[in-house]
Amino acid sequence: MNRNKEILDPTEADQFGLTAAALLRQGSQSLPAGIKDRLYAARLKAISVKKPEKVRIQQHVLANFTGNWSVGSRSFWDNVSWVAPLAVLVFGLIGIAQWQQDSRINDIAELDAALLTDDVPPDAYADSGFMGFLKNGSPADSEQDGLSPSKSPS
Repeated sequence: MNRNKEILDPTEADQFGLTAAALLRQGSQSLPAGIKDRLYAARLKAISVKKPEKVRIQQHVLANFTGNWSVGSRSFWDNVSWVAPLAVLVFGLIGIAQWQQDSRINDIAELDAALLTDDVPPDAYADSGFMGFLKNGSPADSEQDGLSPSKSPS
């Protein structure tokens, strides 16, 4: 048999409960007084030992820096403690950007000084490897540095 047909919808379940209650009430009218008293005493005992219903209470629990779990009110510094790492990050990024900009300005100034002193030909400005040329010097300088004092150029 199909299981879904055995389940009642809410209105059918309510009707069944009302009908069962009416039949029980009718049947309890014809019971002797001794049985009614015992049923009443059993009902009172059942109500007295009934377990209280559990009520769920939602409460915010956070772990602080020491690893303890705290509940309830938090101080002002606990609420804004995330600001300090964020400020360090922002100022660090600004510092790095400033340092890179200063480094680029220094490289351009070094190139301009080399061009003005005629150490570098003007075509080096358009060359993609001009910074390597400036850092290593001219090829003639590197050849002279590579010669040992015992060897002389012929």
